[in-house]
Amino acid sequence: MSTLEPNPEQIKTEKIYQQMGLSDEEFAMVENILGRTPNYTETGLFSVMWSEHCSYKNSKPVLKRFPTTGEKVLQGPGEGAGIVDIGDGQAVVFKIESHNHPSAIEPYQGAATGVGGIIRDVFSMGARPIAMLNSLRFGELDKARTRYLFKEVVAGIAGYGNCIGIPTVGGEVQFDSSYEGNPLVNAMCVGLINHEDIKKGQAHGLGNTVMYVGAKTGRDGIHGATFASEELTEDSDEKRPAVQVGDPFMEKLLLEACLELIHSDALVGIQDMGAAGLASSSSEMASKAGMGIEMNLDLVPQRETGMTAYEMMLSESQERMLIVVKKGREQEINDLFSKYDLEAVAIGKVTDDKQFRLIHKGEVVADLPVDALAEDAPVYHKPSKEPAYFAEFQAMENEIPQVDDLKETLVKLLSQPTISSKEWVYEQYDYMVRTNTVVSPGSDAAVTRIRGTRKALAMTTDCNSRYVYLDPETGGKIAVAEAARNIVCSGAEPLAITDNLNFGNPEKPEVFWQIEKAADGISEACRVLETPVIGGNVSLYNETSGTAIYPTPVIGMVGLVTDIDHITTQHFKRGGDLIYLVGETKPEFGGSELQKLLNGKIFGKAPELNIELEKERQSQVLAAIRAGLVQSAHDLSEGGLAVALSECLFTGEGMGAEVHITGNAVSDLFSETQSRFLLSVKKEHQAEFERVVDAEQIGQVNKAGILQILSEGQTVLVSTVAELKTAWKGAIPCLLKSRD
Repeated sequence: MSTLEPNPEQIKTEKIYQQMGLSDEEFAMVENILGRTPNYTETGLFSVMWSEHCSYKNSKPVLKRFPTTGEKVLQGPGEGAGIVDIGDGQAVVFKIESHNHPSAIEPYQGAATGVGGIIRDVFSMGARPIAMLNSLRFGELDKARTRYLFKEVVAGIAGYGNCIGIPTVGGEVQFDSSYEGNPLVNAMCVGLINHEDIKKGQAHGLGNTVMYVGAKTGRDGIHGATFASEELTEDSDEKRPAVQVGDPFMEKLLLEACLELIHSDALVGIQDMGAAGLASSSSEMASKAGMGIEMNLDLVPQRETGMTAYEMMLSESQERMLIVVKKGREQEINDLFSKYDLEAVAIGKVTDDKQFRLIHKGEVVADLPVDALAEDAPVYHKPSKEPAYFAEFQAMENEIPQVDDLKETLVKLLSQPTISSKEWVYEQYDYMVRTNTVVSPGSDAAVTRIRGTRKALAMTTDCNSRYVYLDPETGGKIAVAEAARNIVCSGAEPLAITDNLNFGNPEKPEVFWQIEKAADGISEACRVLETPVIGGNVSLYNETSGTAIYPTPVIGMVGLVTDIDHITTQHFKRGGDLIYLVGETKPEFGGSELQKLLNGKIFGKAPELNIELEKERQSQVLAAIRAGLVQSAHDLSEGGLAVALSECLFTGEGMGAEVHITGNAVSDLFSETQSRFLLSVKKEHQAEFERVVDAEQIGQVNKAGILQILSEGQTVLVSTVAELKTAWKGAIPCLLKSRD
């Protein structure tokens, strides 16, 4: 141990452990476990492994509510990523994770390394990554800081994903002042695997060899896990060294080497060195296997001189994996990785004493029970309290806002950054690399074909955090339901979800209440829609100077297209097709884009959601799509019917539509009532379609290039599609250019 490091007595008396993130009670627990005061390295190990980011100590009781099993689930939560059977001996592997805090202080590298980390989670399971998605949240674009973060995060995602050669095919971006100091950067990766290739991060087999593969270890990212488990403050820029620097070219080599490695019977277990680096990967692999582990840190490849045991174990340098191989087979592994110009070094062995033992410069610098770091980390049941605003909002009546000019309002809505075209974002991504992308960004869900089959995968990320803020339980249900609607509109059957629970400080009872209620809503929706939670990530403490973000439980969902002929997009296809609306419309404006546009804030009740009715409508729409009766399908979400109609017309092919409404024009056009679909159907399929789907014919597609909406025979809104598209497509580029 370095002479510069405090000794155990100093750690205790000077409460140095508090600076690492341990509370007084937790440090006392560590002393009780060890029967002594821990040294500096051991204190560091406990601090990162017991952080919320690694242990889920505040969220575990809530996560247990999720349904995690199903007949198609091959791997649920607990490994690098979840796995779902898609038939024919194949499976889809996917997970979503956050890199919020790093992206707030170093947006390019924070976003880039978030992408790199989630890719490693997927290929550590033995799967080839085939697609990337993201879910992003920023403050309003009228702030220079927000524009900087937005540009740099998108550039970081593009820079890493494009270089490694995995298409970024979809995602979402929303803007609200609640994210001004704390942007959200959630990255999702989807991979394909054959059943026999599935691997796990477990260190089995007494005497087997622990090997370090990939990039050398540096001092970047030290205490990144604890940094992600505390609120951002004005001093957070001082944490800048905690942000890692990624190398996508190195990761590409590592990916290919590991995918070759999984076919070797010498491999016992494999895990990414993600949050908490070597500390988490080694302790978790041993604990999951019921074994111990011993490592000699002198053997760890290092890119900086004089690194201490503490620094090596807590470093979060990128592009590194930890593997366990059968004893005596080390040379094979060395030879395999050397083909890719990568290091593979034996640094330790599996033991049967369930101890976590580290040796550095001939001394034992850590010796403690491995389960104490991983499986037996403390779990807290935080107090929960309904916030005062909730009852106030629930008492409000649904009122229809006053709108004087329907067309002007539609143009303004289409210009809102949350609704407007995200082409500025996705044009920076290579979404066609590997040439499997069938539906690219811009429709309800991305679709990627599975080569050699008639099947495809649909994928999306979704969450309307305004609804979750107004009513966390209902908002949680809506997040799952909307993701499923997007999948169904693409012609796919929803399979399962991965979630990223982005919330504020769980030590505040009102925030913990939001977490609990949102989890209840997600759980109920997943049970009814039969989309189990197969993994995910929790990102708490998303607060800046005491102000929390809107609760944002992002849902990543994947669905199976059983035949590529079923693939459907949102755009109207030809003149003469009939337009149908599935689902009745209610005057629901709480948390809506119209409410925010008119009032500059949100309030009232979130839209209602009957999840059983949602399931019924989704089943009907999917049946009609599979029967070849649907030309286009689009779910109604932000902005309501008028926005959805506009988006269906933005094809560049001169499409127009004449639509008839029968109720209050503002409600019919802008309400955000849930469980609704906008479909177009060929005239010759009308009778058969109406037997399958309970829907109302509201209009017809034409080639006039004009959107005309009538009520009782009178035109209430008319606009050229070109004018609407100009407002929609130009909003974000205009906001970025005009203010810089």
